Amino acid sequence: MAQTTEEDDGSATETVASSPAGSEKPKINKMAIAIVSAIAIAVAAAVAGVFVFVESERQRDIQAWQVRLGIIADSRTAAVNEWVELNFSHMRELAQNASLQLYLSDIADAGTQGGPAPEPVIIAEPEPTLGLEEESDGLEDLSGDDSAADFRDETSGEDAASSATYLRNLLNATAERIGFKAPPPVGEIAANVERVGIAGIGLLNKDGNAVVSTPDMPPVSGRIRKAVAQALDGEPAIIDLYLGASGEPTMGFVLPIYGIQDDSEGAKGIGAVVGLRIVGKDLYDKLKQPGDTTKTSETYLVRAKGATVEYLTPLIDGTEALKRSMSSDTPDLAGAHALSRPGGFAIGVDYGGTEVLAASRQIANLPWVLIRKITRDESLSATDNRLTVILGVFIGIIIIVTLAVLYVWKKGASVRATQALHEAEIALERFGNISKFMRVVTDNQPNHIVAVDGDTHYTFSNLPAAQDAGLEPADMMGKTMASVIGPVKAQVYAELNKEVLRTMENRSETVTFGDEDGKDEDNPLQVVRVHQVALKGDRDFPPAVLMILSDITELTHEKRRGEKMMRQLTDTLVGVVDRRDPFSANHSYRVAEVARAVAQEMGLDELQLKTVDIAGNLMNLGKIFIPEEVLTKTNDLTEEERMLLGNAYLTTVDMLDGVEFDGPVVETIRQFGETSDGKGPLGLKGEEIIMTARILSVANAFVGMVSTRAYRGAMPFQKAASILLEDVGTRYDRKPVSALLNFLDNRGGIRRWAHFRESPPE
Repeated sequence: MAQTTEEDDGSATETVASSPAGSEKPKINKMAIAIVSAIAIAVAAAVAGVFVFVESERQRDIQAWQVRLGIIADSRTAAVNEWVELNFSHMRELAQNASLQLYLSDIADAGTQGGPAPEPVIIAEPEPTLGLEEESDGLEDLSGDDSAADFRDETSGEDAASSATYLRNLLNATAERIGFKAPPPVGEIAANVERVGIAGIGLLNKDGNAVVSTPDMPPVSGRIRKAVAQALDGEPAIIDLYLGASGEPTMGFVLPIYGIQDDSEGAKGIGAVVGLRIVGKDLYDKLKQPGDTTKTSETYLVRAKGATVEYLTPLIDGTEALKRSMSSDTPDLAGAHALSRPGGFAIGVDYGGTEVLAASRQIANLPWVLIRKITRDESLSATDNRLTVILGVFIGIIIIVTLAVLYVWKKGASVRATQALHEAEIALERFGNISKFMRVVTDNQPNHIVAVDGDTHYTFSNLPAAQDAGLEPADMMGKTMASVIGPVKAQVYAELNKEVLRTMENRSETVTFGDEDGKDEDNPLQVVRVHQVALKGDRDFPPAVLMILSDITELTHEKRRGEKMMRQLTDTLVGVVDRRDPFSANHSYRVAEVARAVAQEMGLDELQLKTVDIAGNLMNLGKIFIPEEVLTKTNDLTEEERMLLGNAYLTTVDMLDGVEFDGPVVETIRQFGETSDGKGPLGLKGEEIIMTARILSVANAFVGMVSTRAYRGAMPFQKAASILLEDVGTRYDRKPVSALLNFLDNRGGIRRWAHFRESPPE
């Protein structure tokens, strides 16, 4: 057919070429146009898919760099935070120095009593009495209790100048040790020229006035006073980076000083310690990533300054710290993005206008944001080259495949069509045979087998289901369940199917229709077991549910009849035991009731609930063989009689050993006497004892304690609970004991079982 079409097109084209104007136009081959259009669309989709794939690969590499940059940013942020905390810890050593606290306390006391306070002392040069070799030992001694006492004696006997000298040496030694000092002067400096204050450590009193400081400490400026005021209110303060008098980045750390007897909680500082330092290599080295082999990677700190982004640390292009700032409105500026969304990742431009990948992190307690960046060219150049090659290869393959398809289609379209038609006929025949086979199988099943879609329309029905509805299977197709089986049943099945279609998981349910008591003859009881299989939809059929409906009404009747007979037999046997021992009358019923309540409180399933119920009722059946005089004996039981009573449940096990129950009733009674510590007759312990036996043991002990016996009165509920708790881990399991106590306290158990304590009628 395809070849004929091609030949017709060629003839039409020839006719048009040789015919005069006004002759008939050639016919258009719509099938060929449709195929060519489909191929063109497929090629376009393939090319688009290649571009999507390439872009997804690029995004994957970008995400990998995001993770890599984020890890480095986290580690460098932690290093910067450690550096800040280290500086605070140095100031904290001074703020907590007992000698320093005593000195400032004396100043504060002197001011309070109206006496003259010591004048602020600014030391020009360090005293030679405390050399660098003695710094560590000197500081250690000054921070101890003995030195604090010596200092108190000293200050009480000497003037403020001696105390100031002592503190001056302390500050000088500390500043020299931790780097809170001005760098050494370069070149010769005239002896009579005073150096400008650059960095150091100083003490201020509660009024914010200087008391003593190191030689190169700057004067108390506005930013220092503001930080000191904050510290005196109990809040540690940081003097953020600024260009100091020497033109170098400077930073300060301020902590309050409290009196020795003051509680820092809510107390006002008696002074403050201020440390100013030149920020340099010790901080900048924290920004360098060990082992980094990239060429354009860089880590730096920024902060917002008005409408600009200020760069706080040296940059890779040679810019010094605090020497560059850029407008926050700069398009795609990585620094602006980091300040607006610290902790994020962005592809933007850096301070030099280069496109970069950047991750940012907020520095704790500071307006700084750390940025880790790498240029896009270095990070993604290999990726871009690889993806360009992949893109070219894929597009080349698509072009070659397209040309090959067109060639093969032109030469062999008719052969393919004939073969496809033959294969379709074979497939259709096979499908018909399979359908017939499935119809034979399902029609010969006693159960109703139907398939319905989400709107409860039948898409399949076997013969039994159709006959029960009074229809032919073909007539049920497309009808709703409500129109075939009625709205009540249809609603129940629709709810079950809705859940199956939502989860696409197979389920089995038992549903009941009609009057369960059997009193309504017009609405008889019907119990149906429903097995549901989720059927995924395809191009021609929507998702559906295959339902296999088994009528188990008669089976349910028989099961309930058997359970009723078992209950009657149990009640009869328990009644025999109760009549022989009036003080144990109803004991078995009560144990079963308590055991069932405990099992429900623990969330056990229905089979376990039935097991403890039946086992509780039958556990004392063995007492039938115990003489009545032993059962009613009030006191002085012999050891043999106690053993006889205690092992009566084992006689029950022997009696019931051949009886079949739904649950492990006999095994529950057999293990009933086991203890958690393994000292029972069978030697089982802990989790080796089945849960129903552990519950029954707790219930029996509880009922026995709170019930009246021939030889004692009933025990109060609280005392019984205490005894059970004491024996947890030795005799009883914790879980059923906890469930019983919760039922007593929070579920009305004490009120519900109050009649247990009543004495039996005489």
